[in-house]
Amino acid sequence: MRIIKTLAFLLQFSLLGLAIAILYLFWQSEHSNKDIMNFLLPSTKEIQSRSTNQLLIQVPTASYADAVASSFESVVTIYTSKMIVEQSHPLLDDPIFSQLFGEQLQRRQRSKTETNLGSGVIISNEGYIITNQHVIDGADEILISLPDGRGSQAVLIGEDKETDIAILQIPISGLSSIKIAPNNPVRVGDVVLAIGNPLNVGQTVTMGIISATGRNRIGLNTFENFIQTDAAINPGNSGGALVNAKGELIGINTAIFNQAGGAQGIGFAIPTSIAFDIMQQLIDYGKISRGWLGVEGVEITAKAALSTGSPNIKGALIVGVFINSPADMAGIRSGDILVAIDGKSVLGVRDLLEKVSFHKPGDTLNITVYRGPDKYTFKTIATERPR
Repeated sequence: MRIIKTLAFLLQFSLLGLAIAILYLFWQSEHSNKDIMNFLLPSTKEIQSRSTNQLLIQVPTASYADAVASSFESVVTIYTSKMIVEQSHPLLDDPIFSQLFGEQLQRRQRSKTETNLGSGVIISNEGYIITNQHVIDGADEILISLPDGRGSQAVLIGEDKETDIAILQIPISGLSSIKIAPNNPVRVGDVVLAIGNPLNVGQTVTMGIISATGRNRIGLNTFENFIQTDAAINPGNSGGALVNAKGELIGINTAIFNQAGGAQGIGFAIPTSIAFDIMQQLIDYGKISRGWLGVEGVEITAKAALSTGSPNIKGALIVGVFINSPADMAGIRSGDILVAIDGKSVLGVRDLLEKVSFHKPGDTLNITVYRGPDKYTFKTIATERPR
């Protein structure tokens, strides 16, 4: 009985405190009394509206079947084969042994056929297929298998090892080209689907999110700007499609990150912005032309930075200049710190490589360097990057 009286006493004071707080709210608030009352005592319609909005936020997408259906028919399987001749017997290098037994050993030399598996994406009704260069590297024969059961030999239009992109073409009509995502930037956390033929088990879809963008220094290609994803990518997925939740292409699956001990959930794809630029050049010209300056650079050392009077200077320390290269003709020397090209700051060695390579052979380059504390600008003309 005493407990009940105590609880009733506390409840009365709690209600009294709440009433005082509401009165204080009316007095101090900049909102009208009507707005405050609507917040404290919302109408039935407002309650339903709030519940609907919460429901839309909390309920995830139940299925990505529509996204898969719109892109599934555009992803193909690529089979390649090439003839490998086994190395000759090492004793054949000996003149006397070769004279005595060389003919017999040469007869025993064998050749074998090496096969490879990958995926590709149909990007036009004209039969163009984009894939990874390492999928078709050195292939004597390239066969394409479509999801609808049709197949054909493919012609190699062009390839670029430095970005790992290759373009094929097949003489088949009625192809289903994939939808391309708009040029809106992809965001970390976006849902993505990877489509390909991993391990030749058949066309497969895996799901994940974008884990990171702009990944480089991975050591896969000369030019790297990868989308990282945790969608499962396995051997055979290379060259396949990475699509968004609407089934639109955002990247070309390239590789999985693997070190001793193994790694999971770290896959890489080439963004369509890069892949399509390479694709267009390969279709138009059959090759990629990149500018070349003719310098070898490393990260700036502390001693070199101090010599300029700016310890935090950004750029690339030049440690080598090719004879008769554009840099040599312009007067750039080893020991210079290259800080800008055409007025755009160079942030490091990789940035230097990319900025020069994005220029075409014949383009004029204005190179800004520090030579000790002195600043110089040299003008030169880029030549074609050696292969």
